[in-house]
Amino acid sequence: MKHEIEIPVGVEAEIYENKLTLKGKEGENSREFNLGEINFEKKDKKIILSCEKTTKKEKRIINTSIAHIKNMLHGVQKKFEYKLKICSSHFPMTVKFEGNNATIKNFLGEKVDRKVELPKNVEVKMEKDIITIFSIDKELAGQAAANLEKVTKIRGRDRRIFQDGIYILNKAGREI
Repeated sequence: MKHEIEIPVGVEAEIYENKLTLKGKEGENSREFNLGEINFEKKDKKIILSCEKTTKKEKRIINTSIAHIKNMLHGVQKKFEYKLKICSSHFPMTVKFEGNNATIKNFLGEKVDRKVELPKNVEVKMEKDIITIFSIDKELAGQAAANLEKVTKIRGRDRRIFQDGIYILNKAGREI
């Protein structure tokens, strides 16, 4: 079994053992793959994943690795973008970003601020009630959005009535 992934124009790729480093116009992204018996190499403008005798497990590893590599290639060309909406119908909630920390004040009238730490290498932009998260790494952008959504999860109240919180609208350009 042999899979080839084209490296687009403007992207540089380096493979050292099982670590892939991609450099593009948006920045640099690297990842280490645990491939086992699978051959991982770069020839010309292609990344090649191959294995002589593939089992189901090795096919799964190859297909997962291909998805990760494609996400990395997309990320170094154009950053991933997640959009979140701040909803506050009962109490006026304020959200502030300082470095890689976010502080949510007056969530459901609580006196204690809720704080969340966002991953590094994530860029956050806020316009009125829309939060936009940018990152080269899809997993980091998704984790930052999930952290913001999770910190405002409502417990002990009826969610049909108390719809306050921060909710994800777009996942990497895909409507939810």
